Order: sequence, then structure tokens, then C-alpha cells
Amino acid sequence: MDPSTDQPTRQRRGLLIVLSSPSGAGKSTISRLLLEADSEVTMSISATTRPRRSGEVEDVDYHFVDDAKFDQMVEDGEFAEWAYVFDHRYGSPKEPIKDALKVGHDILFDIDWQGTQQLRGAFGTDLVRIFILPPSMEELERRLRSRGTDSEAVIQSRMTRAASEIGHWGEYDYVLINQDMDECLSEVQSIIAAERMRRDRRPYLFDFVRRLVERPNY
Repeated sequence: MDPSTDQPTRQRRGLLIVLSSPSGAGKSTISRLLLEADSEVTMSISATTRPRRSGEVEDVDYHFVDDAKFDQMVEDGEFAEWAYVFDHRYGSPKEPIKDALKVGHDILFDIDWQGTQQLRGAFGTDLVRIFILPPSMEELERRLRSRGTDSEAVIQSRMTRAASEIGHWGEYDYVLINQDMDECLSEVQSIIAAERMRRDRRPYLFDFVRRLVERPNY
């Protein structure tokens, strides 16, 4: 068989894409735009102990579980990462992640630096870590205020937390400055495109190269 025509076997390994940023830096908007533009990327569905909100769908937005069930999942080692967020717990189940990686699907995670460290420990180089910075703290505060949904106390709390979160930027593979949303989205897409082409994410190359050099009359 001509190795150049052996398309069905060219199955790459999937990616785990983490986008982290302080609140207001644009992470959620970039995530939404990325999901709309790239059909190969799906959002991770977390298990959570918080109550379901109006309009949310079980096993689409979240896996809603009670505290006892979440405790059991933690004890059984079912999570790749989990954390407390505003008095409720959120966790990423391992098995769907493993299945996605095997069939070349990419999963997007909207988690903080602590969850990112846990994922790194569980999945190593399958993880692509991207941290998004605001162009300035003044602009970050302006964006938070422009939402018109948070009290002054909440805004100040988010600003304090942002300074702490930004301190972990050096733990990420890529760090972007979100001065312009379209430009930042394009940079994220370029990173993903390059990571998909890494040699270790294309296991079929080993057999392809072997057949390439073993062709008759070479």
C-alpha cells in the first residue's frame, strides 16, 4: 500500500486545552467563540454540587450530583481535578477525558491554576495550558464594572483575587495579552493548530515512516 494514501489510519491523539484567566480578562468569551468556530473542540462537562439553574440541562451543562455522590466520586478517584468554587464543588470526570483523547477529540477546560496543576499531574503532555492576561489592571477593573452585575464589594474581591491568579502565569505553556478579542482568539487558534501537529500527538507517523522506507525497490 502507498503510505501516502493510507488516510483512514491517520488518527491523531486529542488535546486537553486549558484557558485560565482572572475574571474579566475575556476567557469566557474566547471559549465561546472558539467552540463556535471549531467543531473538533468540545467543552468539558463537570460534575457539580451546586443547584441547577433555570435553563440548564443535566449532562449537557453539568452533571448535577449531591454532596454524598461527589464524596463517593472523590473517594473512588473518578476526578482528574476538582475544587471548591464559591461554596460548591466542581470536578472533571476522568473517563470521558481518556475516551476523547483516544479518538482525537479536543476538550476545553475553563478552570483555575489549581485545577490546571491537577490535570497536568493526571494527563501530562496531553494538556495545553494557556493563560490570558488583561492589558492592564485598570482595564480589567473597567471590564468588571461594565458588566453592571456585581456590587462594589464583589468587584474589589475579584480584583484582589486577580492579582493572586496572575501570579501563576509562569506555570502555563502559553501566555497571551488580551488587548483585542479577535486577535487573542486568533492566537489561541494558532496555538491549537500547532499543538495538533506535534509529532507525539500523531502516533500513526511511526507506521507511516516505516512503510515509507520499506517500499519495494527503494
